[in-house]
Amino acid sequence: MNFPDGFVFGAAASSYQIEGVWNEDGKGESIWDRFAHTPGKIKNGDTGDVACDFYHRYAEDIALMKELGLHAYRFSINWPRVLPDGLGRVNEKGLDFYKRVVDELLAAGIKPCVNLYHWELPQALQDQGGWMNRDCAAWLADFAALMVESLGDRVTDWMTLNEPMMVAALGHVMGWHAPGYRKPLQFFKVVHHLMLGHGLAARSIKAGEPDAKVGIALDLRPIYPLTGSKKDRRAVVKADALMRRTFLDPIFHGEYPPQFTDQLWPARVKIEPGDMQTIAVPLDYVGINTYTRDRVRFNRWAIGMGFSGVGPEAPDGEFEQDGVQYTSMGWEVYPPVLYEVLMLLKNEYGNPACYVTENGAAFTDTVVDGRVHDEKRTAYLQAHLAGVRQAIDEGSNCRGYFVWTLLDNFEWAEGYSKRFGIVYVNHRTQERIVKDSGRWYQSLIAAQG
Repeated sequence: MNFPDGFVFGAAASSYQIEGVWNEDGKGESIWDRFAHTPGKIKNGDTGDVACDFYHRYAEDIALMKELGLHAYRFSINWPRVLPDGLGRVNEKGLDFYKRVVDELLAAGIKPCVNLYHWELPQALQDQGGWMNRDCAAWLADFAALMVESLGDRVTDWMTLNEPMMVAALGHVMGWHAPGYRKPLQFFKVVHHLMLGHGLAARSIKAGEPDAKVGIALDLRPIYPLTGSKKDRRAVVKADALMRRTFLDPIFHGEYPPQFTDQLWPARVKIEPGDMQTIAVPLDYVGINTYTRDRVRFNRWAIGMGFSGVGPEAPDGEFEQDGVQYTSMGWEVYPPVLYEVLMLLKNEYGNPACYVTENGAAFTDTVVDGRVHDEKRTAYLQAHLAGVRQAIDEGSNCRGYFVWTLLDNFEWAEGYSKRFGIVYVNHRTQERIVKDSGRWYQSLIAAQG
């Protein structure tokens, strides 16, 4: 399986999921610190207080990245580690940490790819409304300006947001993620403020470093009807508009789809003059986060949506059903997913430069004689990368692939019960063991020359 010259192989992670050190060295509280410490929110009462202790072990983990041959590493900045109050006073210890990480990556020959916002909003800003407050868009732009001023001489690749859809849906509608709200009509307001923040942050990055490469990481999945009924097929159209086109259309076409704009008045969302031009700021690439396909059905009771997703969610372990493999997250293993998303971008959005910025699978892992034989994860990665290769053969402008994730980490509401890493982490001792999937990935990268 050969890829074009210059194709980037990397791994991705987020700060809250791996760093630990949640209340030391001047760091402020994030919404995930608050949420994880709220009883009943996280499985088994887990928190990200220690996580993978990357804050102390970053040199060890970057040495692992070098051993595996990674070309690039995508990571996020914990906003309140740098700005404890979200604005104003800079925590120099926090800023120095990210400078050391970048320097260590560069010394190892690994390109640092910085994602500004992977859900680590300062609690101080949440107390002012967070993403329900339009001002949050400008706060993100100010944060972006600071980070580019601090790291822009060494970091060339930036992302503004990670999965704004999940921020709005899981954090403000379903309440499964921080800040834990169940306010369906806030979905539309949060989405607009996130997308506005994306545009303002992208402008801030380019203002600080005109040659910087700027993108956004979007959760993009093919959507299928549960049945062949007319109602379910119509539900797919609505789901596709709200889950995909709501983010791609304003970036590439400068407008939201009608299914979104129809909800603006009931949701009390105001689009001010110039907002859509800001959101449509030219990008250098689009990041694709995808793991599986979605299946939806008509649901008249889903306020403002008209559809609901179908499928098991986070079971105790992986399983097979009707001959189909499901991961321990309850997600269907659907190998064509990356091919279908990449071709969608090619055929419907002008074939922009893009990277697969997250893709991987959670399975149950066991250490046997110092090894982790994770055949199902290896098979998953093989099949999905084959889909990327097929899309490139058919003209996709895909330029790289970042596996999710390097280390077994804090998996949000599932705590430490789900393992996505290609490196096993014993969260009691912090021992690292490269899994068979990690060795397979290492071999694949080496084979590309």
